[in-house]
Amino acid sequence: MPKLLQTPVSVLTSLMNEYQLNPFSLSQKIGLSNSSIRQILMGNSGISVPTALKLAKFFGQCPSYWLDLQLQADIKEAENNKELQKILKGISKAVKPAASIKGKSIAKSGKTNTLADKRKKAAKVPGAKPASRKRSSK
Repeated sequence: MPKLLQTPVSVLTSLMNEYQLNPFSLSQKIGLSNSSIRQILMGNSGISVPTALKLAKFFGQCPSYWLDLQLQADIKEAENNKELQKILKGISKAVKPAASIKGKSIAKSGKTNTLADKRKKAAKVPGAKPASRKRSSK
């Protein structure tokens, strides 16, 4: 059985019924306009951060609960947008370029044998002598 998506509208409606509130009484208690509550209940307006803070405080939840509900509803709406789906099909996944040092490509293992790398390794080993530069004698 598919999981029903909880939306800000369904959750707010359920809570209003549970607490026996109408849009006007809720708007008075949390300091929002009656029309804002009605727009949310009709699905014409989403839950903003200030609204999430007010609803969370009033119903004893955390604001992220309301924002997550709104985010999931927005994602679901975007997934059903045919124009956006056409655009998304034309986008390919990013590919990282091969790393290089001074024009030379590094092997896939990412290992280099530079003096700096040797010194870093030696510094991690207790009692190890630091790597030194080889000096040519003339």
